[in-house]
Amino acid sequence: MDSPARRLSIYIGESDRWEGRPLYEAIVQKTRELGLAGATVFKGVQGFGAHSKVRSLRLLELSQDLPIKIEIIDHPDQIERLLPFVETTVQEGLVVLEEVEMFLYRHGRKEGGAGC
Repeated sequence: MDSPARRLSIYIGESDRWEGRPLYEAIVQKTRELGLAGATVFKGVQGFGAHSKVRSLRLLELSQDLPIKIEIIDHPDQIERLLPFVETTVQEGLVVLEEVEMFLYRHGRKEGGAGC
């Protein structure tokens, strides 16, 4: 594949909302609506941001605002289509854009095998 691409990483909190629902769900839905290749949401077990308040997942103190990372990789023009939505919806957090090179991207199912 060896194609230039862009990685969009969005770091927010689990409690962040957009129009009454989790912000990470709204971003993934918008990514799908725009026809981007895909998005993945990662839930952190510990982290801190601009306010330096540590959020962590511990048995005795379950945080309601764990760190969330949304990662989207696609062609630069596709990522550009999503940026206005991200700029509008992310009220607090970090957004990182990186140039990357796609080495391998497979999708679909093969006869008799499990797909990606």
